[in-house]
Amino acid sequence: MLFSSISFLYLFLPVLLVYYIVPASWRNGVLLIASLLFYFVGEPVYVLLLIFSSLSDFLHSLYIESHRGTRGAKIALISSIVINLGMLGFFKYTDFLIGAVNGLLGTAIPLTGVELPIGISFFTFQTMSYTIDVYRGDAKADKNLATMATFVCLFPQLVAGPIVRYVDVAKELHSRSITRQDLYEGTLRFAVGLGKKVLIANAMGELCAAFRAAYEPSVAFYWIYAVAFSLQIYFDFAGYSDMAIGLGRMLGFRFPENFNYPFISRSITEFWRRWHMTLGGWFRDYLYIPLGGNRVSRGRWIFNTAVVWAATGLWHGAAWNFLWWGVYFGVLLVLEKLVLGKALAKLPGAVRYVYTLPLLLVSFVIFNAADVQQFTGDLRAMFGLAGLPLWSFETGYYLRSYALLILAAILGATPGPKLCWQRLAATRPGAVAATVLEPLFVAAMVLMGTAYLVDGSFNPFLYFRF
Repeated sequence: MLFSSISFLYLFLPVLLVYYIVPASWRNGVLLIASLLFYFVGEPVYVLLLIFSSLSDFLHSLYIESHRGTRGAKIALISSIVINLGMLGFFKYTDFLIGAVNGLLGTAIPLTGVELPIGISFFTFQTMSYTIDVYRGDAKADKNLATMATFVCLFPQLVAGPIVRYVDVAKELHSRSITRQDLYEGTLRFAVGLGKKVLIANAMGELCAAFRAAYEPSVAFYWIYAVAFSLQIYFDFAGYSDMAIGLGRMLGFRFPENFNYPFISRSITEFWRRWHMTLGGWFRDYLYIPLGGNRVSRGRWIFNTAVVWAATGLWHGAAWNFLWWGVYFGVLLVLEKLVLGKALAKLPGAVRYVYTLPLLLVSFVIFNAADVQQFTGDLRAMFGLAGLPLWSFETGYYLRSYALLILAAILGATPGPKLCWQRLAATRPGAVAATVLEPLFVAAMVLMGTAYLVDGSFNPFLYFRF
């Protein structure tokens, strides 16, 4: 079930009114049932996988804590990791590996055809971080299965993040209060996310679809596509994260931020401090640092970086283009660290931005390709190596049709609008206006989003496939 859907907005959310009516001690139970129902609507069979994951890590964590410091605790941790990675590997990577073997050896091993459970990459990482934190002593094992299952199944962040660790919400899982300010700010944040997703990301997705169907492509159209898809995936995922964070706030939780205006970055290193921050933090704490981080020899550091970025690429999808996407960023980050870093630091900010943005556009073209052949073909066309004209009538038509929306999206991807609003709200007249305009904004986003969803059929969510 998508947050940006009629069924979620007008059928699922009203049911949650029960959450606010029941005693505080019942709220985890209501939330757990609602979350399982939320997942069941999209994955009726795989909800059992979610329940198994919760039970498995609940039992493993109890054993780890009761045998802390012993060999048994380490074995239990390894068992938990193997089970989690085993589930992820079977459902997400089995057919990819079979295909790779068939391609390499010329065999004809049949694919399993197993469907990918929605959000498995997210909830397996969350449960793994829980048992690892219990083993490290960073978290106490939860003695209540319902509470632990509520953490795993918590519907706002269940299928697409942000990746919430147990330590982030442990206190709130056991005792939380919900103030009017929480409800107000949560609703406002949800409305912002809904607008990003439905009004901007979906429109950019329609432009990308028009590009793929173009009968008169050009070099310029390929670059317009690169910009459109970069904006689509940002507003799609950042919008979903905003909705998740807003819903969490409305339920009494404070989820970590996931994006911090990544397209204003002036290096690839800075970009990855701003983009999908909870995923970057997860790989840093649970893979990069355990491998030795940067406190090792240069050769070992390059190896550590390569492992992390290969894993980051494959985490996003079981396909060669995702692996190459991870390798691409790994190479850029190594180059910035070892070669370009000092030179970049001396350049004006505008020059560094001009250096960074084209590299990001190329990365998203690789990311969105159906296969290696498509992204290599796209890149050749972007750089004038495919025999296409620089411009075409069709290119001009779509640019004119989407120019204002693209400009609005580019502006919205910067902190400018938020800073202007904050400065206005800091004045007395602005604060008075905000009390009227913000509720009107929420109503407008919901009404406009509803109108779009009722009228349109194009409403994908890109990260569901991860």
